[in-house]
Amino acid sequence: MENLEHLKIKRNIICIDLKSFFASCECIERKLDPFTTPLVVAEPNRNGAITLAVTPYMKSLGVKSRGRIFEIPSNIKYITARPRMSLYIEMSKKVIEIYLEYVSSEDLHIYSIDECFLDVTNYKKLYNKTPLELTKEILNKIRTKTGLYATAGIGPNLLLAKIAMDIEAKKSPNFIAEWSYN
Repeated sequence: MENLEHLKIKRNIICIDLKSFFASCECIERKLDPFTTPLVVAEPNRNGAITLAVTPYMKSLGVKSRGRIFEIPSNIKYITARPRMSLYIEMSKKVIEIYLEYVSSEDLHIYSIDECFLDVTNYKKLYNKTPLELTKEILNKIRTKTGLYATAGIGPNLLLAKIAMDIEAKKSPNFIAEWSYN
């Protein structure tokens, strides 16, 4: 029988997603609050254009990211921002630098430009913090240094951390959810 000792280690994985990333970057550049600003990232003056991102405020009005401009109800007034991938890459790099202040590159898995996984299992003793305390600190540093808001799921593996983030953290007041096997 195969040695399964490695399965007994309780991992501590944090999945972090930057909220409405492209739209939030555009708001930060304009010194606007993404939670109160009706902004859409799309090619301006193209009614059939796909919205790459919308602010949390627009989402609260029922507008979805990756919809068509013409699908936005005509009674909603909004700002259109032309996509600027170089800006988003620069902001993503700043956030990655923050992650690397907490974990080594071996414990950082970049999933997309605005989402990653951090394995903080071996850092709890170093920082003398619970995964929840460490997550709060990281999200706060992201907010302070970049202006971006983030959501985070904490779990014993990548899947549970991701599901905790997607299902619960996005609705949580502190944007964090912690799930276990239980």
